[in-house]
Amino acid sequence: MTARYITTTLPYVNAGAHIGFAVEILQADVLARLWRLQGDQVFFNTGTDEHGQKIFEAAEKAGEDVQKYVDTYAASFQKLKDTLDISNDAFIRTTDENHVKAAQELWKRCDASGDIEKKKFKGLYCVGCEKFLTERDLVDGKCPLHPDREPEEREEENYFFKFSKYESYLLEYLEKDVIVPEHRLEEARQFVKNGLEDFSISREKEKMSWGVPVPGDDSQVMYVWFDALTNYISTLGWPEHTEGNFKKFWVNGETLQIAGKDQVRFQSLMWQAMLKSAGLPATKKIFYHGFITSEGKKMSKSLGNVIGPNELVERYQTDATRYLLLRHVHPFDDTDITWERLDEWYEAHLVNGLGNLVARVMKLAETHITESIDDQNISGIYPDEIIRPMQSFRFDETLNFIWSFIQKVDQNITEKEPFKVIKEDESKGTQIISDLMNDIHLIAHFIEPFMPEASEKIKKAIKGNKKPENLFPRLEK
Repeated sequence: MTARYITTTLPYVNAGAHIGFAVEILQADVLARLWRLQGDQVFFNTGTDEHGQKIFEAAEKAGEDVQKYVDTYAASFQKLKDTLDISNDAFIRTTDENHVKAAQELWKRCDASGDIEKKKFKGLYCVGCEKFLTERDLVDGKCPLHPDREPEEREEENYFFKFSKYESYLLEYLEKDVIVPEHRLEEARQFVKNGLEDFSISREKEKMSWGVPVPGDDSQVMYVWFDALTNYISTLGWPEHTEGNFKKFWVNGETLQIAGKDQVRFQSLMWQAMLKSAGLPATKKIFYHGFITSEGKKMSKSLGNVIGPNELVERYQTDATRYLLLRHVHPFDDTDITWERLDEWYEAHLVNGLGNLVARVMKLAETHITESIDDQNISGIYPDEIIRPMQSFRFDETLNFIWSFIQKVDQNITEKEPFKVIKEDESKGTQIISDLMNDIHLIAHFIEPFMPEASEKIKKAIKGNKKPENLFPRLEK
């Protein structure tokens, strides 16, 4: 039995959940469910990032008290647990008292290592990224991630983390197969080889008061990334309870962080340097996923092409939404999504595929089988065709295998024609139907981490020897 820790990033609460984060939290959920089914002990963390200038400005624009503002949005992210059927063990908010204490303790430890110094700095600042930009960050004089926002020229006296001190350490860390996919690992290596610059880890409280107070200096608050990254260990009870979950899952366990492809610098470099400075173990593996676009364009409210998780669930229900995002969104590369494609996949693979197969088999069973089949003791046992791609975070390949098996079972019905055979040879026909029931029981087992509700409905139908209600209703035209 292995102790496994898995965490998503913490989304900013300056807007509601988007489809990209829905994919990320679903990827984490499937892994957590699969590991639990295999007998591992799992700690699955997610939460919300609630400090920083973007949030402060969004609250001001909305005319709300900033704490009340983040409370409202945090609640909307917590609802994803029910909306998407997420099995997380913890939901941490960076405004939680225990997290604030942990961020301050991490600061003190980095300071004790001689890695924090106060100095004046002048440069271009991107409010969207909440960071100062270097020359190599700029594209046509702007931040490539926020080209609609002009970088602000700022001069401040802030605390800086001695990032440059950790070049050799990070290159050594990156030799340990710690990043998936490979091209993100190479991206991280290249960034370090190009030279690291010390980065600002505080802001003047007079200009931006919404943040964690810097220990020993009331005039400064922590830079949001220094604060937020600490959540990965504060959620485990660090630093007060180092012998409990922190030791079990972070020190002795297998640690995995999941993040978007724009997070490589923060998750694999800055955070790892901060951990080293504080004398804490590094993350063992980080998996980076791609972005979701619509008709070749990045989703944005101004373009009117945003698709949210709530909209997906409203149209397709929870399990179907999980399937669509896990099979048809590429784990590593960008994926283009439209309502037309989603509808097509839903109808072809779920309504006419899995849903129709279960209905056909269980109608035959309900009509011709007098006793339900013996429950197969296969809990936790999965073939290599499922385990191998999951170890490489290829959720799509795993589901491709499962759906190829569904097609094979469907083909068996066509070729063996049990509905005809049962009339001519009851014993032979009954055996064919029983075999088909065993097949869909196996399918229910295979899909359990991906589609837990559908899996349970299929198993219940088999046990009761009764055709279930339509698993996936046809869409209204």
